[in-house]
Amino acid sequence: MTLLADAIGSLEGASGGPLYRRLETALRDALRAEVLKPNEALPPERELASDLAISRITVRKALDTLVGEGLLVRRQGAGTFVAGRVEKQFAKLSSFTEDMAARGRAVRSEWLLRAAGEVTPEESLTLGLSPGAPVLRFHRVRFADDVPMALEYSAIAGFGLAGPETVESSLYAALEATGNRPARALQRLRAVSFDAEQAALLHVEPGAPGLYIERRGFLEDGRVIEATRSWYRGDAYDFVAELNTRA
Repeated sequence: MTLLADAIGSLEGASGGPLYRRLETALRDALRAEVLKPNEALPPERELASDLAISRITVRKALDTLVGEGLLVRRQGAGTFVAGRVEKQFAKLSSFTEDMAARGRAVRSEWLLRAAGEVTPEESLTLGLSPGAPVLRFHRVRFADDVPMALEYSAIAGFGLAGPETVESSLYAALEATGNRPARALQRLRAVSFDAEQAALLHVEPGAPGLYIERRGFLEDGRVIEATRSWYRGDAYDFVAELNTRA
């Protein structure tokens, strides 16, 4: 019997409704107790089903729920793994795509909006643009290994890109290709609770904790190129900053 199956034990006497629900609860408890460490592989579904004397369909149904919650991740051809928390360095100006690629995680986006338009009064102040100036807007859900990790709403000064269609995956890669990648940025972070719409997009419960970040990106010449608002899942991210005593 595997270590995980041994920790779960018998599901027969457990309360909590259908068998797959009981298995979900037992797996959550085992993961919180770190029976398996972050990024560690789970036993194959067939083996887990055999050890627990339940059907493979029941195991798959329970695992599907935990994958949807971001507690587990499936990697094509490799199996199911315990999700690891992501450390985001505040001292480094990097994109979501770069952060995830550096950790070997597959990145994709679900577009909510990708369009050109005229600057709004709020964007005009944030980006330092005149009324009527063009802007490009990119709203999307960011995924890593098919787990929704963050919501990202970006407004880019119109001179930065040829058009919205130039951004396929990485916004910063597209900006770099035109020589307009931010050289520095100002960021503000605060704790938030996700509303019902945000929670549905990120596959978490309404009211779940998150981290909200406002960022303004500047070019070398001081012009503002980017204004981004991001909402990160609080159960998936650790934000790290290096501090020193120099003013």
